Amino acid sequence: MTRVLVVDDDPVQLRLTAEVANRAGFKPVTATGGEQALAMLREDRKIGAMILDLVMPDLDGMAVMEAMRREGLTTPVIIQTANASLETVISAMRQGAADYFVKPVAPERLVVSLRNAMKLEALEAAIRSEHARRAGTFTQADMIAAAPAMARVLSLCAKAARSTIPVLIEGETGVGKELVARIIQGTGERAGRPFVTVNCGAIPPNLVESTLFGHKKGAFTGATADQPGKFSEAHGGTLFLDEVGELPLDIQVKLLRALQDGEIEPVGAARPEKVNVRLISATNRRLLNLAKSGEFREDLFYRLNVFPIYVPPLRERKQDLPALVGHFIARFSAEAGKRVLGVSAPAMELLSAYDWPGNVRQLENAVYRAIVLTDGAFLETQDFPQIVAQSAGREDALRAVEQAPVPAAPIHIDAAPARPRAEPEPAPARDRFLDEHGELQALADIERAAIEFAIAHHGGRMSRVARALGIGRSTLYRKLHEYGLAETLISDAA
Repeated sequence: MTRVLVVDDDPVQLRLTAEVANRAGFKPVTATGGEQALAMLREDRKIGAMILDLVMPDLDGMAVMEAMRREGLTTPVIIQTANASLETVISAMRQGAADYFVKPVAPERLVVSLRNAMKLEALEAAIRSEHARRAGTFTQADMIAAAPAMARVLSLCAKAARSTIPVLIEGETGVGKELVARIIQGTGERAGRPFVTVNCGAIPPNLVESTLFGHKKGAFTGATADQPGKFSEAHGGTLFLDEVGELPLDIQVKLLRALQDGEIEPVGAARPEKVNVRLISATNRRLLNLAKSGEFREDLFYRLNVFPIYVPPLRERKQDLPALVGHFIARFSAEAGKRVLGVSAPAMELLSAYDWPGNVRQLENAVYRAIVLTDGAFLETQDFPQIVAQSAGREDALRAVEQAPVPAAPIHIDAAPARPRAEPEPAPARDRFLDEHGELQALADIERAAIEFAIAHHGGRMSRVARALGIGRSTLYRKLHEYGLAETLISDAA
């Protein structure tokens, strides 16, 4: 649940605003002054948005936003104040406020503003992450990895970044091994230097040596000029060898020499060249098993496996799923030019129950497809037909798509029907044999209720009542006196 910080020195207004946020599905946290709000923002960088009062005794709203900008706190700010002057609005917007309200504000308007601010923050976070990735300054803060299963991964990344030790990252396809490698580079002394990625499984076998080490002019047919290899491109920075287990055995020998001596020999070169490269390799298969089977050189395995890091699959860190979905929604809805605010609760339950064999990459593609399919403000279950099909079967997937409201013919705006709303389910009726506390009633109480019902049902005609209950009239009258019903009948008759 996304946290919203509400800051106001008026306790009544603070409680009302927090209640609006709570009813909208957010988790409100409160502060009564600017200094307290800044302290909370510094401690918790995961707060989704802040509703800030401008006029406060210790530190006003403008000073809070100025301090946030100075300290790099990027939480979206929604201003709420009793001052409606244009000057105040302009000043607040220049300080970076996402929206501005004059008290009192309608709850619906406040909720819409909060959702827009969350979407804006998610989009800005995606942009910052992409910029950091391209600049070589990617850090732990740029990766969505708050699940406990990722704590050890981030801890090992911090330790590996403090040296140039060779790192081997193992994990299933699509778990984010390249992002882990970028964290190691972005938090170490080589931050901002070249980060060169090579997918070893995608290079044709006859071009692997030339791609990695380069070649000289005339080294082979078609070599019309000197061509630097990936090692030379990564000089002074980091070389990331993805799927390193796919390298041919003859290239593995040359890679081992490059690691041991810090030298490469381009194809057709007369002498080796010195390179200064930090090597990080990754694989979706166990290199130890490949070394035992002879598919990978054992000496190279020990050279690469100096500092191993295992990245767990998405099914073992589902706590990150909502944040990942929100990140992808913000990114792809902006690319597609659609206004998608989030994902519905049933759709999130569907995504959370799925095991994601393709991990984060599969989730990314599923959200992208859903963004293209949807016509609403929130992603629904029918926007994930492939996930429904794999989770529950093809029939359920077709049924979900067929149940989606699609008009059979064009409808004019004047004749468009209202969107159907889900009717609230009635509360289950209490069993007639149980009391208000859920305990079984005494036999006498049950018998008294049965007699009362029979009398009302047959309009007080005692002969019919006795026959329906299967007892004689004398027994019926005795029970009426026993339960105190005879007096009621006499008073009704009078």
